[in-house]
Amino acid sequence: MALTEERTRTHAVRRIARPDPAARSRGGQRFLLVGLVLAGAYSLFPVWWLLVAATKDRTALYQSNGLWFSGWHLWDNLHQLFTYENGIFLRWTANSFLYAGVGSLGGTLIALATGYGLARFEFPGRSLVFACVVGSFLVPIALLTLPLYLLFSKIGLVDTPWAMLIPCLINPFSVYLAKVYTEATVPYELLEAARIDGAGEVRIFFSIVLRMMTTGGATVFLLAFVNTWNAFFLPLTVLRGEENWTLNLGLYNWSGKRLESGVDLTSLVLTGALLSIVPMAIMMIAMRRYWRTGVTLGALK
Repeated sequence: MALTEERTRTHAVRRIARPDPAARSRGGQRFLLVGLVLAGAYSLFPVWWLLVAATKDRTALYQSNGLWFSGWHLWDNLHQLFTYENGIFLRWTANSFLYAGVGSLGGTLIALATGYGLARFEFPGRSLVFACVVGSFLVPIALLTLPLYLLFSKIGLVDTPWAMLIPCLINPFSVYLAKVYTEATVPYELLEAARIDGAGEVRIFFSIVLRMMTTGGATVFLLAFVNTWNAFFLPLTVLRGEENWTLNLGLYNWSGKRLESGVDLTSLVLTGALLSIVPMAIMMIAMRRYWRTGVTLGALK
């Protein structure tokens, strides 16, 4: 009887000491939630500072609290931004849309065609070609900028829009994403059925493959657009005249005028920087469904 009571007390103590799996799961979720909140606050902090700074005039920018508003001069800053040097900011904005929009669209089409060819066609040296593609996007773009400049100098493309558009058309990482997506979404059986019906390869690609790769194409385009929009070192090297500059390069030039000529354009630089993130934010919001689906599929593959 005493032995039975002792065993009962031992089992009760073990049940009390054993951690509750549900409580442990809730603790992990709280820890994860706190981490996500801190990461989100860390990411949004520069945007908040930029938004506050864009609403201040030159005096308040240096003498007031950098994290809170001091007056409302956003409309004055916008007016000065759009009228300074005959509206050169609008020209830079149009250039950025040209390079990022046209270049990314053409690069996406080329990447989808190349990825489709690597994924669904057998030819000698395919493995070697794919290895070169993977090795290419591991090379930093900064190492390729000087060779591109020397090449464009010889053929007379420096300080022209083509010096930005041509590099945007070739993106090895986009080719890799397109190949992975093609392998996951385009079955061999469908292609063979189309060939039996008499469809040519060009018609198959534009009528069937592209429609099935809409999500992957949107993901490739979005990543290429953001990468080109944020490019700095390449336009700094291959573009000379102000009329061909991008937003990033133009704002960088304005920020250096304070040291060169004593003209303080900090308010215009901050306001322009705030406007420069608006197109990317709109693009991300409009295409988030495609981007999220494409990235998830690539991860599963």
